[in-house]
Amino acid sequence: MKLSWHGLLGVVATRRGVAWVVCFSMASVWGIADVQAQLVAGSSIFSATGFVDNVDELQGLTPEERVNVAVYENCHRSVVHIETRGDTDSVLNRILTSEGSGSGSIWDQTGHILTNYHVIKGATQLVVTLHDGKQFDATVVGHDVSNDIAILKIAPEGYELLPVQPGRSERLKVGQRVFALGSPLGLEQTMTVGVVSSVNRTLPSLSKRTMKSIIQIDAALNRGNSGGPLMNSRGELIGMNTAIASRVGENSGIGFAIPAATILRIAPQLIQFGKVRRPSIGIESIAETEKGLLLVTLEPGGPAEKAGLQSVRIVRRKTLLGELIRRDYSTADVLTEIDGEPIRSADDLLSSVERRKAGDSILVTLRRKDETVRVPIRLVDESMTPVQ
Repeated sequence: MKLSWHGLLGVVATRRGVAWVVCFSMASVWGIADVQAQLVAGSSIFSATGFVDNVDELQGLTPEERVNVAVYENCHRSVVHIETRGDTDSVLNRILTSEGSGSGSIWDQTGHILTNYHVIKGATQLVVTLHDGKQFDATVVGHDVSNDIAILKIAPEGYELLPVQPGRSERLKVGQRVFALGSPLGLEQTMTVGVVSSVNRTLPSLSKRTMKSIIQIDAALNRGNSGGPLMNSRGELIGMNTAIASRVGENSGIGFAIPAATILRIAPQLIQFGKVRRPSIGIESIAETEKGLLLVTLEPGGPAEKAGLQSVRIVRRKTLLGELIRRDYSTADVLTEIDGEPIRSADDLLSSVERRKAGDSILVTLRRKDETVRVPIRLVDESMTPVQ
């Protein structure tokens, strides 16, 4: 779907003096009571999943501390450090080289690496460092700017990789313990501990879209945590560290993470297709009004046009001075709902459509002159829409 947009929120956007520094976090819904019970009762710590086996090493630690140690021991080998290098604008005929760093997670044993898009944006060289210092050159397999997700690929050459284990983020609870791993400020293999501060936050993305269902945490995050995993007390990936809200660009106790539910929806498509194959409703541009979204242009031959939706009509009239062209807005439908869900902005429209898949049918509610009209539309694969 193609829409007209105005205004841009970039990597760092300000609101009331607070900078949204793109660099990190997310979460899932598992408590620590069961884990603590295993730690107290068992002679080994998560021995079945590779956690600390020697209980003597943990003597004198509280149950909470044992959970912290166990999560790190089981998860840190799945965390990678990412170094980037890219060329920027030339000055005095010299090419300036920019360098940066971030974090990532091993996604599978074939060498796919999960990270943020903003970590690798503009990079011409990528180097991935594993937990033991082993380094690999990496290439970009695919990225999704709207959700700030990217997948890299390394060639492990027989080297055994330890992928993260995805968890669930749909039922996160405020107060649930979370663990943020990564390479903040270039310091590799670190972990901070906190709780879920809030859920269903929103953040601006580089594509001018709004990322939704974002998890807010109080675990300390700093520059370089971007792309690192957010884990629950079971050692499962429940999010990806993404951003902090800070006036100075460093940790202020307000961090944000992309939820695992979004990652699990996007990552497989990036690996298979190199991009997200989004469904299309066939609307090219809209105008936001108090009554809803006025349909300005539709894709010729697209789903909306085929369903009979009406856009702004172009009126041409010949005069002595030539052809006069004007737009007749009175003919255009105003979209107000999709499947009963109010649609008030372009972002509402995109989010509603993209939650579905190609082939799904939706029921759109329109204001057509003084009438309310409901029209079913079958979504199609965006790549299959007519090219003009």
